[in-house]
Amino acid sequence: MASTDTAPSKDMFETVACYQCGGEAASPFVVAEEDLTGKPGRFQFVQCDACGLAYQNPRLRLENIGAYYDDEYIAHRKRTDWGVLTPLYQWAMEKHDRDKLALCEGYVSLGAGSRVLDIGCGAGTFLDRVRQASGASVTGVDFKDLSHLPWMRNIDFRLGLFYEQDFGQDHFDLITMWHFLEHDYDPLRTLRCARGLLAPGGRLVVEVPRLDSVSFRLYGNRWPGLQAPQHTALYSKASLLEMMAKAGLEVVEHLPYGAFPPYFYLFAGAAFKLLKGRGLDLSRVIHVYFLGQALLSPVLLFERRLNLAMQTVVCKVP
Repeated sequence: MASTDTAPSKDMFETVACYQCGGEAASPFVVAEEDLTGKPGRFQFVQCDACGLAYQNPRLRLENIGAYYDDEYIAHRKRTDWGVLTPLYQWAMEKHDRDKLALCEGYVSLGAGSRVLDIGCGAGTFLDRVRQASGASVTGVDFKDLSHLPWMRNIDFRLGLFYEQDFGQDHFDLITMWHFLEHDYDPLRTLRCARGLLAPGGRLVVEVPRLDSVSFRLYGNRWPGLQAPQHTALYSKASLLEMMAKAGLEVVEHLPYGAFPPYFYLFAGAAFKLLKGRGLDLSRVIHVYFLGQALLSPVLLFERRLNLAMQTVVCKVP
């Protein structure tokens, strides 16, 4: 596994073809750093000359990426003490899961007989919310083992890569990928596997950062959606829809927003611009974060019209 104390060496990387069309001809797009933690290294994204997908190339080999998902990785929620703002932080995290569920319930009805699969489930709090709200059976997959968390005992947790799991005859009424696809080393294989696991009438919900968004235009190489080296691909609306089509999925609806709060991208992008790769200590700025969110709340009411940072596709089997 790669150390994150020094910049990764050249032998830790591999050259890859375009995830979408397999083309090898590409042009430089943007060079990014690990702006959130300040870990050393510069990571090149290119844009496929054939289909236009932006992706990281070269990328860290799979065996070297794990070190970048350590205790500081916010999605794993290992930190729980945020001082006097801990209740506000907990409310925000719970609201995020409630918003995910509300989005899904617009497309599929969940009940005690339903089966739900979350790919890249992280700490599993979304699945726990689904289970409590609907009584559905819930399954999660992640390559980081957080099964020690108390609520994970109610989740059928699978450790490892999604497309290497054996689900037997199981099929799912809802499959979700919340900010997973942009991390995936083989997104077409993942999507095709998910397609095969959808029950009749089932839905696949995929949320990713949106490359052709206001926040990318604002921040460029400091855009939080780059999140190098963890993010392997950057999806515009066009490339995300094309990826779904390539996987044999029919898009029910494309949404220019998601459950993830776009304010985080607005705040973090501004901070990354100021810090220039030195890393953002969230514990030192959390007061500023929530104050800014309150001040911008009138603008954020119109997030669904403004194309600020996120996009979601809801898909089915044709």
